[in-house]
Amino acid sequence: MRVLSAASAIPETVVGNEAIEARLGLERGWIERRTGVRRRPTAAAREATSDLAIRAGGAALERAGIQAKDVGLLLLATSTPDHLLPPTAPLVAHRLGLPQSGAIDLAGACTGFLYALVLGSSFANNHGKAVLVIGANVLTRRTNERDAATAGLFSDGAGAVVLAPAEPSNLLGSFLGSDGSGYEAIGIQAGGSREPITHGALDEGRNLMAIRRGSLFFRQAVHGMVEAGEEAMKAAGVNSNAVDWWIPHQANSRIIEDAGKLLGITPQRTVNVVAQYANSSAATIPVALAHALDEGQIRAGNIILFTAVGAGLVSAGAVVRW
Repeated sequence: MRVLSAASAIPETVVGNEAIEARLGLERGWIERRTGVRRRPTAAAREATSDLAIRAGGAALERAGIQAKDVGLLLLATSTPDHLLPPTAPLVAHRLGLPQSGAIDLAGACTGFLYALVLGSSFANNHGKAVLVIGANVLTRRTNERDAATAGLFSDGAGAVVLAPAEPSNLLGSFLGSDGSGYEAIGIQAGGSREPITHGALDEGRNLMAIRRGSLFFRQAVHGMVEAGEEAMKAAGVNSNAVDWWIPHQANSRIIEDAGKLLGITPQRTVNVVAQYANSSAATIPVALAHALDEGQIRAGNIILFTAVGAGLVSAGAVVRW
């Protein structure tokens, strides 16, 4: 497998920290000090996850220069599908004009894109077909605007990559992990089979994102990010000194900084775009990758380490030669 292209789709509307801090009665600068976020891209009222996914996926396909008939699979990593049923990926594939492509949603939370990348890589090489991998979310519609812990953190956006079959594969090593003991740390309680949506659930905001045991989740996220990175590098046969760029899930800047120190990767080799784009879960890594490519930071032959930790808890790491 090799990655042919990357592209992103960012909503035009941006909500700055000042508006959120004023609404919640927070001290000016509180959000940035705690998260690194300065602004939060926010989808327009009639803009859904599929709209952002189509824009990012279409741009990635155009940059890759491949024909629609050559795409064999579309994997959409999202926690905010257009509807609970049907899945959103078939709609995205239809709108992109992919007549011979399978399409399915992957609900891997913040690790969803990396899970899709690893699984898509195997499909590409086994079937000799290109794979379109998209991470897309509209998390602002699942954020409790009265909750200081989440109101300034989560955002909307989409990023996409096109994978092509190649031997030897440019995916040098990967790691996929989970730790269900942290299942309750972060999530949306109501809306699934365990707890359906009711008037009471809506009144209590149980249909919105909640972070419980925040300090514990922070430590688990750092540990998971480091473990995923170390295991992926071990599988690839490289160490942190060989990594040209580390692109972590853009959870928040403090997690990135702490994990980077433990991995032995300096800020100068880290792509950190939390300030500009905030946390759009599965979309953050492809958005950050597209940003780094557009800025000319990544060059052919570079070794890139990707890591992510998300609700579940699930973790993932991948090492790719660009």
